[in-house]
Amino acid sequence: MNDIFDCKLLIVDDEPELRKMVSEILRREGFMKVISAADCKEARQLFASEKPDGVILDVSLPDGDGFSLMREFRAMSDAPVLFLSARDEDENRLLGLGLGADDYITKPFLPRELTLRLRAVLSRAYFPVILRRTEKPVFRLGETEIDLNSGTVSAKAGLFTFTAKEFTLLEKLYENRGKIVTGDSLCRAAWGNNLYGYENTLMVHIRRLREKIEPEPSAPRYLVTVRGLGYKLTGVEDK
Repeated sequence: MNDIFDCKLLIVDDEPELRKMVSEILRREGFMKVISAADCKEARQLFASEKPDGVILDVSLPDGDGFSLMREFRAMSDAPVLFLSARDEDENRLLGLGLGADDYITKPFLPRELTLRLRAVLSRAYFPVILRRTEKPVFRLGETEIDLNSGTVSAKAGLFTFTAKEFTLLEKLYENRGKIVTGDSLCRAAWGNNLYGYENTLMVHIRRLREKIEPEPSAPRYLVTVRGLGYKLTGVEDK
């Protein structure tokens, strides 16, 4: 596992629409391995066969309760568990945390809150401070070298510095190198959840990024547009 986005996540909730919504939120965030179960029976089967790295668990399930199910999971694995429940009473929250849950979020919830807390839980579990990389990557796009530690690009035309937004967008593209990153995902990385009106601004920043990293910005080879879907960083050579 290279980062938290390699984690396989299991969603356990009896509401189909909520399972679908949470799955979409997680995939937009970058988690591509997401599975789900509608009840305790299905969750047990998936937990045993798929061995998820993290679980998002409802408390009220049609054939049991999440607290008991978490105890079963804990007997088999140390995978972190985050409760996502409509039960907002303090006693339920304290019971879940007291049983060893890694976090407890009540419904309704903010998608950003869910992803931030989940990332924190997974980071603590799989990438404790002593193991985290402090160095950011240095990589090449053809003859151009990009250093994310200094936020600079060294090209034939000279040495350039990225702006904060350019750096955030490029880092997001690098994290998903070789894959399509949607415009919404890039906007969220740079501006948070308030996406209204940022599409054109994103295009401006992408154009400026290309002016720094592409040998011919008008005919991009490395930061390419995938029509109707988003953008993709290709041709990355890690150093």
